[in-house]
Amino acid sequence: MQQKFSQLIDQMQDDIVQVRRHLHMHPELSFQETKTVQYIKDFYDALQIEYQHPIGQNGLVARLKGAKPGKTIALRADFDALPLQDEKDDAPYQSTVPNVMHACGHDGHTSTLLHIAKALHALKDELAGEFVFIHQHAEEMAPGGAIEMVRAGVLDDVDEVYATHLWAVNETGTIECRKGAIMAAADHFLIHVQGHGGHGSAPHLSKDALVIASTLVVQMQQVVSRSVNPLQPAVVTFGKIESGDAFNIIADSAHIEGTVRTFDPETQKLVKQSMARICEAFGDMYECTITLEYRDGYPAVINHDEGVDIVEQATHDLGLNYVECEPYTGGEDFAYFLQEKPGAIFFTGAAIEGRPEYPHHHPKFDIDEQSLINAAKMLGTIAIERAASK
Repeated sequence: MQQKFSQLIDQMQDDIVQVRRHLHMHPELSFQETKTVQYIKDFYDALQIEYQHPIGQNGLVARLKGAKPGKTIALRADFDALPLQDEKDDAPYQSTVPNVMHACGHDGHTSTLLHIAKALHALKDELAGEFVFIHQHAEEMAPGGAIEMVRAGVLDDVDEVYATHLWAVNETGTIECRKGAIMAAADHFLIHVQGHGGHGSAPHLSKDALVIASTLVVQMQQVVSRSVNPLQPAVVTFGKIESGDAFNIIADSAHIEGTVRTFDPETQKLVKQSMARICEAFGDMYECTITLEYRDGYPAVINHDEGVDIVEQATHDLGLNYVECEPYTGGEDFAYFLQEKPGAIFFTGAAIEGRPEYPHHHPKFDIDEQSLINAAKMLGTIAIERAASK
């Protein structure tokens, strides 16, 4: 059965690429993906596969039953884009939407899942079990679409759930996965320093918010180096600081933004508490007001051991190269699905040979489109095998 499925995917290769390119040319931002969802609806309508929409704000779920009893296996793909200007000037499928592009591979995820559904539909009279195709909105913007869809019950009757992420910095033909934590919790923080502005010639009459904020950023580098167990990975990154109006005016206020990445909930809690203590202490020391707004993002993505074993076996069955990867500090709201049901997410290598590596979220991001075929075969093979398993 897996061989028949793979042959169907090979026959669909041109269509898979064409759909990915169409979606790449017409990207939509998180929570705004109306045309993308309509495209997905039209695809399923043509196949006469039933679906539900909306689930959460904009999610869609299609279902397909095989002719024989078996497990219910869910596959998930996200479909939102990013607020970036596409700079692939030499690509005929460059984004047609100013300042919006698919810079993370979600167009490829969507095309892959649609054609998995099409291939399984062609084989439904020979298949066991049931297949759930989860098309998720808004992965790129917390609180994200996954938690909405989980709360709406899309996994209630599902036995296992799987996903892949096209990975443009890994060699095409490789599949990366690992047991346990594979991606980090991704949090967002904002710090506001309210000092007392004044003339640049008289700093002693002011509370310089810019200097206070700068010192605060330096001090907080010690949260990881001196507060966190070195065996528990953590990242505190300050990505933005805004302060001041003119060269000769002492800043009245300052705004700082950044992100925290952790894999362990206790480490996440420790970092949050340490940052709060430093803000409070600095407020007392400099006689100013410092407020910390800490926004919990997606939790860490924790793969289930058996799910990873299944991914590894499918990789070998398809003649691809399996690599046990280190954890990535990027975030992914597929975490919410894996909190509910067993399964795994894996990375499908998608680097274009001979081309400079442009990472995810880069304006020149692109993929080797052979990776779409590898991803489709991986997910489809896993779904067929697991649906028929005892």
